[in-house]
Amino acid sequence: MLAKGRSMKISYKKLWILLIEKEISQATFRKDLNIATGTMTKMRKNEEVALSVLLRICEYLDCNIGDICDAVKVEKE
Repeated sequence: MLAKGRSMKISYKKLWILLIEKEISQATFRKDLNIATGTMTKMRKNEEVALSVLLRICEYLDCNIGDICDAVKVEKE
């Protein structure tokens, strides 16, 4: 159980770093995977997206889900 005043949030920081390391632009990434602009916006804002999208990203980048995102604890205000 989470401590009172805490919650979990997703972070896609690893994804953006991996794209930079592989020299793949966000535009190319979005086009190649046919990701909706709204989904890209959600990922940029570290909001939840469908697991099916994350799995497509993993297949595209030949990586595991933990290589593209993290669950992080955040303090509630």
